Amino acid sequence: MELQKLGVKFFVEQPNAVPLTDFIEIFHGWIQATDGIYHDVADYSHMQSGPGVILVANDANLHIDETGGRRGLLYSRKARLALENCRKLEQEPALRGKLRFTTNEAAISLNDRLLGSNTEESFQELKREVGPFAKQLFGDAEVRFERDEDPRQRLNVHLKTSAAVDLRKTLDRLQLN
Repeated sequence: MELQKLGVKFFVEQPNAVPLTDFIEIFHGWIQATDGIYHDVADYSHMQSGPGVILVANDANLHIDETGGRRGLLYSRKARLALENCRKLEQEPALRGKLRFTTNEAAISLNDRLLGSNTEESFQELKREVGPFAKQLFGDAEVRFERDEDPRQRLNVHLKTSAAVDLRKTLDRLQLN
């Protein structure tokens, strides 16, 4: 399976600790602080269980996503960059102490229905591809893979473990590979 159109989502521990609209100002600050990496902010905070607030970048989009009724950071490109953005948001002065991402769960979605429809066969193939990443992400912790079985949805794989991992150690592990 050629995995080019993946998104990874890391969930927020306390979803309502920060109003969704607070991210608009933070993302505008990120745009101003970079040299053209980020381009625009799209506000979908009015939509219940929707895409939330989106920061548009050169090679990926960064969402404070509320799809499925669960807030998290959705990054459509590389997992390491998603984790770096989780850490960056946790360290934002306006959010410090209010926002933390869970470290025992992630969701990976395949954004190409032609490449992988939401079937058991595609799930098993994606699971084989994602397995090494899960090992890097969660270390020696046992990981459960679950699939959203609704065929109307894109292929989503939820990685869950009972052991929380340290965000900094995870970033270091991913850096080495």
